[in-house]
Amino acid sequence: MNSSDLIKKKAPAFKLHNQNDELRTNRDYIGQWLVLYFYPKDNTPGCSTEAMEFTQLKKQFFQKGAVIVGVSPDSVASHQKFIEKKDLDIELLSDEKKTAASAFGVWQLKKMAGKEYMGVVRTTFLIDPQGTIQQVWQKVRVKGHVDAVMAELCDFTQ
Repeated sequence: MNSSDLIKKKAPAFKLHNQNDELRTNRDYIGQWLVLYFYPKDNTPGCSTEAMEFTQLKKQFFQKGAVIVGVSPDSVASHQKFIEKKDLDIELLSDEKKTAASAFGVWQLKKMAGKEYMGVVRTTFLIDPQGTIQQVWQKVRVKGHVDAVMAELCDFTQ
């Protein structure tokens, strides 16, 4: 399944623990816009930049009725350390079993330096207050991405 096939469909259900080890489900975000972004690994350069940029614009997203939630296969403890080290102010969900990544179509075969392996393809979903996916950014390049998500959210919430 291609994650872009999910546009205009209900977001897949998920049950994951956040950095505080609290169980979160897709139902917890109904009634507000959700920026759900999948990233490969805590404390790596691209993932750190993306998380810090989302943190910097958190207030503006909130003013548009949106929450930002990052998801990676890292553990709850790893997320706690990542948040402390990078002074992040966004929620991070632990998807160690890759159930959400698989459901959203972002757990894929990747290639690097001639080797193939399974991993998270950096992808962002913009989900409306009713739980429907309105936009998908696949194979995200971090530079300028957070601003693009904000611009799209503004288009939807005018």
